Amino acid sequence: MNGVKSILLAGVGGQGTILASRLLTIGLLEMGHDVKMSEIHGMSQRGGSVTTQVRFGKKICAPTIGIGGADLLVSFEEMETYRWLSYIKPDGKVIMNDYRIPSAPILSGQADYPEGLKEEIQKKADLQIIDAAKMAMEIGQPKAMNVVLLGALVGSMDLMSVDWEKIIRENVRPQFVEGNLKAFRRGMDSVRAGEAHGI
Repeated sequence: MNGVKSILLAGVGGQGTILASRLLTIGLLEMGHDVKMSEIHGMSQRGGSVTTQVRFGKKICAPTIGIGGADLLVSFEEMETYRWLSYIKPDGKVIMNDYRIPSAPILSGQADYPEGLKEEIQKKADLQIIDAAKMAMEIGQPKAMNVVLLGALVGSMDLMSVDWEKIIRENVRPQFVEGNLKAFRRGMDSVRAGEAHGI
């Protein structure tokens, strides 16, 4: 299949899922891959599900990932990980942000946040958990969880043959560049230091 890889990124509206995916796509293009990216927006302005699908390799014909077709799921929120788990290949990997965003029914008291999701996810995939919220806070960039996760993705897939700093500088608003660079490095360092963990 020409070494084609499929990555699904899933989050909640406002978490920066699409920015992370666009930076990833630019980097993969600069590596010389054929790349296709598609976006699926739920009610993103109201905290709905937002996913992007990035496929890369020698030649990409279809931009979308089917059920059981993703090599990697990078999830920005715990419940979103579980929601999109069926898209992972049997030998696929999950990088999950250890973070919860309560939905409207949970916030209103009509439902509870489901427990035991991590255990269910680990039964079905190689699960690596990363506390991107904590890492972003540690570097003084609480809104940069998305770029922490991008750094973790790049580090875990060894996509180091391009200048990611240059890509971030050229594609992020100037006032956010330095914070995003710190976040990216923190995510990459977390993989090298073995901070991603199972349960």
